[in-house]
Formats: sequence, C-alpha cells, structure tokens
Amino acid sequence: MNKLYIGNVSAEASEEDLESLFKQWTIPHSGPFLVKTGYAFVDCPDEKTAMRAIDVLSGKVELHGKVLEVEHSVPKRQRSCKLQIRNIPPHIQWEVLDSKLAEYGAVESCEQVNTDTETAVINVRYATKDQARLAMEKMNGSMMDNNALKVSYIPDETATPEGSLSGGRRTFNSRGPPRAGSPGLGARPKVQSDIPLRMLVPTQFVGAIIGKEGATIRNITKQTHSKIDIHRKENAGAAEKPITIHSTPEGCSNACKTIMEIMQKEAVDTKFTEEIPLKILAHNNFVGRLIGKEGRNLKKIEQDTGTKITISPLQDLTLYNPERTITLKGSIEACSSAEQEVMKKIRESYESDMAAMNLQSNLIPGLNLNALGLFPSGTPGMGPSMSSVPPPGALGGCSFGCSPYGGEGPFWASMLSASSQPLAGQPESETVHLFIPALAVGAIIGKQGQHIKQLSHFAGASIKIAPAEGMDAKQRMVIIVGPPEAQFKAQCRIFGKLKEENFFGPKEEVKLEAHIKVPSFAAGRVIGKGGKTVNELQNLTCAEVVVPRDQTPDENDQVIVKISGHFFACQLAQRKIQEILAQVRRQQQPKPASEPQPPVPRRK
Repeated sequence: MNKLYIGNVSAEASEEDLESLFKQWTIPHSGPFLVKTGYAFVDCPDEKTAMRAIDVLSGKVELHGKVLEVEHSVPKRQRSCKLQIRNIPPHIQWEVLDSKLAEYGAVESCEQVNTDTETAVINVRYATKDQARLAMEKMNGSMMDNNALKVSYIPDETATPEGSLSGGRRTFNSRGPPRAGSPGLGARPKVQSDIPLRMLVPTQFVGAIIGKEGATIRNITKQTHSKIDIHRKENAGAAEKPITIHSTPEGCSNACKTIMEIMQKEAVDTKFTEEIPLKILAHNNFVGRLIGKEGRNLKKIEQDTGTKITISPLQDLTLYNPERTITLKGSIEACSSAEQEVMKKIRESYESDMAAMNLQSNLIPGLNLNALGLFPSGTPGMGPSMSSVPPPGALGGCSFGCSPYGGEGPFWASMLSASSQPLAGQPESETVHLFIPALAVGAIIGKQGQHIKQLSHFAGASIKIAPAEGMDAKQRMVIIVGPPEAQFKAQCRIFGKLKEENFFGPKEEVKLEAHIKVPSFAAGRVIGKGGKTVNELQNLTCAEVVVPRDQTPDENDQVIVKISGHFFACQLAQRKIQEILAQVRRQQQPKPASEPQPPVPRRK
C-alpha cells in the first residue's frame, strides 16, 4: 500500500509543484508524479511514509487554491471488502469502536496500524463488498469525539472479480461467515496476530494511569503504538481493575513497563508503602504450559530475570472467570523482563493450539470446532462467550480442558457452548477404552450416578466404568461408545474433570492412555513398513502410539492399539488411525461388476 492517489488537483498544478510540496513537508517519494486532469499518482518508499503523507496532506494542504485529497491508490478490481479508517481518537474504547463498525455488517478482521500520528488508524475487512461500501459511505466524514473519521479503500489482494475465469470455469469470491473473534459477533477485534496482554492494577492508581483528561493514557498509546482499554466499570468497588493492551509483543511490553513506572511514581507521591507487584491475567488454558513439567519453565524465568513468580490456585476459577493471576515481584526492570518471557510462553501456547485446532477440524468431517467453543472469545482477553452457557452444574461443573502438547489446553469452554448439531451423514460408532486413576471413579460417576448420566446425555455416547481387575488395581477402564463427535466431547470432559478434581497436581500435566481395537489384518497398516507410519503418527500428534507385538486376536479377530498423551494428542491420533482403517475398509470392498455394454451398431 505504498502508492498514493492525490485528488482535487488544480488544472494549473504541475509535476514540479507536487514535488515541491512533498519536499516542503519532508515526505519522500520513490518515483515521479503521474499528473492527470484533476488527479495524480505517486509511489512512496514504504507504507509508513504513505500513511504520513495521507495524515499530513489530505484535507489540510492547498495547492493553487484547492485542498488536496490524498489516499491509498486502489485499483477498481481490488476495491472489495477492506477499508482503512483514520483519525480515530486514541483514547476511544474498543467496545465503542466495535459497536460502530458492527452497525454496517459483519467484520471479519480488525487490525490496528502502527503510525506516527496522534490519532489511531485501523484496517477493517467486512464480510461483503456491500457492507464495506455502506461503512465507507456512512463513516467517512462522520464525527467521533470531535474527530472527523477518514475512510478509504485499501487493496484487497484476495479480491476476485465476479465472473473471472479460473481454469476455464466461472468462479465467484465466496466468503464464509464472520470469524468467532470478529466484532460482527459481538467480540473483541483481533488487533495483532498475538493475543493481548492483560494486567491487574490497584484501583487507586487508575486515575494516574489515565491522567488529566486522558492525557497520560494517550501519551502511552502514542509512544508504544498500542491500544489500551482500562476496564473501570468492571467489578465495581473491587480493589483492582483489569487493563487490556493490544499491540505487538514489543508494544505490549513497553506499555506495561510505562504503566508500572507511573504506578511506582504515584506510590511515592501518595506515600503508598506496600509493594506493587506486576499482575498478569492469563487464561487457564495456557497456564499449564507456562509452568512446565515440574515447574521448570517458571523456575527458569525466575532465575533468568531475578523475580519471584506465583500463580493463583485453580480453586479461584469460576465459570465466569477463567483467568489465573500471575504475580511477578521484583524491580520494574526485572518484572518487565519476566513479563516478556511469560507472554512469550502464552503466545506460543495459543499459536500451538490454533495450529492443532486447524488440523483437528480436518480430521473429524463435519465437526464445527468454533461452535464447540474451543477458543472462548466473549470477555476481554480470551474469556469465554457466555451466550450459550447452560445453568451452573448442568454439566457437572464442567471446567478445565487439556492441551495438545502440555498442561491445560483450549478446551475450558468447549463443553459450555458445544454444538448439538449432528455430523453430516451417519458416522460409524467407535469404541474407546480410556484408563483413569482408580481413585477418580467416584468423581466421574458423581453422586448417585448423576455426573456420568449427564455426561453421557450431553456427549451422545454410552459411557460405562468397567469392573476393577483386582483389589489393588490403580487404574479403571472407562468404555466410551459413540461416533467421533461424541468421543470428542466425552473424552474432553473426562480429561477436564480429572484436572478439576485435582487428581493431577497444579504442576502436573493430564496424560491418559486410550485403547482402540483394530482388525488384526489392519495392524500392519497402522505400524507401516519398518514402523514408518506409527513414527509419523507420533510426530504428527505428539501422542505415544504402540501396537503391542505378539498379540492374540480376540473373538472378533481384533487387536489393541495403545495411545497415550494429552487430550488433543490422543484425539488426533485416534482420528488418524480411524482414517487408516477407513482406507483399509474401502480397499477391501468388492468392486461392483461392470455390466456388459451393448454392442455399438456399425455405421452404414
């Protein structure tokens, strides 16, 4: 987006006039001005320069008696669904902007642009061209807190002209429904690819952070190129208030450090003698991986940064508060360094979950993972959407899930908003034997069997606890029978229940073993030549997959495949093995006999 369109150009204006004007305002350009009747084009060296030219010149500078209009040059074929909105008041809350954008249609993405301007700039993609056109017509020139918004198209490289030919067939630019994180669904826009930084600050320091008439917070947002929401109205009367910072990782860290410095200065001025730790809020999904096996990750961050880090207990979590408080104690410099490391781990976990979710969606045909609520997005900073939450206790206190590769994962809210839609077609029923600690049987069954009944009804699966194999048995087998989606829901809830009931420690990761039976003649296909398939399967899913040798097939000529790992790892492995079995079954189906073709009469 480095090419500029300059409109309302006087007929008297020449190329030299425009060059002189850009030189006067110290705006570099990387090519000559192409002057036409009433308008002109020019290339800038980079997007930042182009943005500065638009901010400095458009609607503000005259040339031969005409006020110039400067905006991105967008070819007609790329004027599709993407808009740039400029001159946004920097102190405006995301909630206000969300509702404004959503008035004109479903927003698929919303990204803040880092600029040197005092006002904020965002790039928005609407779901359809008509929505983008309506938004431009209505918002361009409209007032927002005494600022006139400037709206223009920006190139949409993905736009395909309707009726264009592709491979000899007519194609259209189809778009799916708005993403779960879009303002069109009432959720917070995604500002950067990274999740926001959430922190808690003492309520008495909120005024100092905002400053007189918002001057301090405006200065922070400008210096750090970030968007900062101070949730003053949340938890009225609470001793602490949450702050959400949207930016790049560097921008988030800089804003956080500045806020800590402001609080420290205010504490000195007001003779506040208590220590002010840095408190970071993180969704419980990511905390297990932040802690690491036996607490190694957390210990390393403490040692490297010279801080003391504690994490609020699981017992503090509720249905409406899925965040844990990570408290960092030390100097401002030390806490800032620790914050960077903590958020790096959290972002890595988020990206890992996203990648695994995308893979999982391809492995269970028809399973809508967004509808399952795998990545809750209703409250600021990754909280769950409560629009479809059942009454408390309806799912037996459903709470924590498990990750593909460690700790708790992206399934905290999966059961809260799970889709009851059936899969396409009639998928085959599967049987999985899941092994749980013997002491956990009571928690899974529940009082008078209520929990296992609710779970069975909710998942749409048959769930039974097999009898103990002996008085000293340390594990019990849970027999789950149902189609893929039912298996997904039931196993997810069992993993979560074990974590919730503290059968695994706060620093211990939930890892269970599952057995599935496969026809004995297909076991070789699961193993592969020289173990190639099973090794690839383990690398792909991060689960341990074992086909015990020298097994005696049962009465149905089946043998056992053992799968061990975290919930997502187990699910991925199960789905891939079922894919292999489906291929074997298809290959074994007898081909229909081809009917003899009637003889073709000769042409006379």
